[in-house]
Amino acid sequence: MIAGLGAGLGAGLGAGLPPEPTQQAVGYPTLFLLVALGALVPVVPTGALVSSATVVAIHQTAPFSLAAVFALAAGAAFAGDVALYWLGQRGVRSKNGSRLLGALRDRAAPDRLDQARAKLRTHGVSVLVLSRLLPAGRIPVMLACLLSGMRLAGFVRGDIPACLAWAATYQLIGVLGGSLFARPWQGVAAAVALALLISAVPGLWRRLRRQHP
Repeated sequence: MIAGLGAGLGAGLGAGLPPEPTQQAVGYPTLFLLVALGALVPVVPTGALVSSATVVAIHQTAPFSLAAVFALAAGAAFAGDVALYWLGQRGVRSKNGSRLLGALRDRAAPDRLDQARAKLRTHGVSVLVLSRLLPAGRIPVMLACLLSGMRLAGFVRGDIPACLAWAATYQLIGVLGGSLFARPWQGVAAAVALALLISAVPGLWRRLRRQHP
């Protein structure tokens, strides 16, 4: 649907568009790859991608477009999470660790990691659902799972509902943006802004707390 984002913008500007099957043939694989990449490299705003793709799907006539976006987003997030966890396990088992494991440690503040380990001991793998919904919460919890020695099968059991809940949440943001505006590009802009705002608020709040203890 990423190609559909450009199509949605083109629709708002009155440009000629490729047919919907062409948009989907390019957009669906692109959405999957970008979300999976964002799960592996946590700098891609995957939530905004899902919300934007949802807006475009709302304005398409093809049936099951919303269901396709949901399935692709959840599947890609799950694939990326599992790949990252598997690579992290290799780093944990390695005598000298790994660059990936070191990068995960660098992205998890010590206090956040301590909180994640405490929640993991209390709630088990169910904490993965909440960690997926909280911006910047996924990596500390994943690292806590790795350091606790959780098997890949246990991580998978918790990550499936986590990815489903994450995809549903950001798709809901897209539905909201798409239903409020008649033009697709307006809905895309609103959905992206809202998704990015949600991602930025926790970091800003932590920064304010450090400045004003």
